[in-house]
Amino acid sequence: MNLGFLGSMVWDRIEHPDAPVVERWGGIAYSLAAGAAALPVGWRIRPIIKLGRDLADEAIRFLQGIPGLALGPGIATTERPNNRVHLRYRDRHHRTEFLTGGVPAWTWDELEPRLEGIDALFINLISGFELDLPTAGRIRAAAPGLLYADLHSLLLGDPGGGQRRPRPLADGHTWVRCFDVVQVNEEELRLVAGGRPAMDFAADAVADGLAAFLITRGPAGATIVARPGAGAAGPGSGAVQAHDAPIEGEWPGSDPTGCGDVWGATCFVRLVLGDDLPASVRAANRAAARNLGHRGADRLFQHLKGDA
Repeated sequence: MNLGFLGSMVWDRIEHPDAPVVERWGGIAYSLAAGAAALPVGWRIRPIIKLGRDLADEAIRFLQGIPGLALGPGIATTERPNNRVHLRYRDRHHRTEFLTGGVPAWTWDELEPRLEGIDALFINLISGFELDLPTAGRIRAAAPGLLYADLHSLLLGDPGGGQRRPRPLADGHTWVRCFDVVQVNEEELRLVAGGRPAMDFAADAVADGLAAFLITRGPAGATIVARPGAGAAGPGSGAVQAHDAPIEGEWPGSDPTGCGDVWGATCFVRLVLGDDLPASVRAANRAAARNLGHRGADRLFQHLKGDA
């Protein structure tokens, strides 16, 4: 099986009141490390990433250190500067975010050949500008297998060199219909819902054909909105249900950077493997909790595999 992972590599500067400042690779790097850690022997991940010319060589060297990645077909380089993110945490759960850089969005003509041979696709909108809505619709029409999306920074406003702030999503229902499984956190769900009651919006999206809405809730785990039997094979059947999947054990550590990226990649791979939604979400909860014990994406693969 060949799995596509679409997103952006960013150079992170992370300031946290309980830890030293760190600068290292982030963004889709977290998802790639977690996806590779969950990957069965013989499966491959194709990163689909645009890199800024200034950091492209360093990014390639980093990616070469993650087992299971098939580099080459999905990588593109732009003359624009690579994206950089400055994260300032006020506490364990609240932060401000600043994005600079100029990596442009993918066009369909660029993406189409890079999706050839992909059996399922994980999309993590790290910058929020990797895709526009028409391109997402073209991916929907061409996708051969499970299409999983973490909407993530799609819910943040135009960076403009300054602080990124949450914003309502225009055409939220249309965006959601481009995918099989959608991941958001609680605040993001409210923004996608566009003023409607958030859980009603999620339930209606599932009733309209989405396989699952997955709502991450930090130390509280996650909420699954789906029909019984939903998973990689389809949307299931019967009445739409919502149920919680709490974290098993403690929520350790103090730096949550990358937890949602690790969570989504793990859940995606487990779904493609054939696990049902509850089992996939439990695996994602465990991986995200383990990520809290490790800062940054360097050697995260080894940490999640238990080799660190």
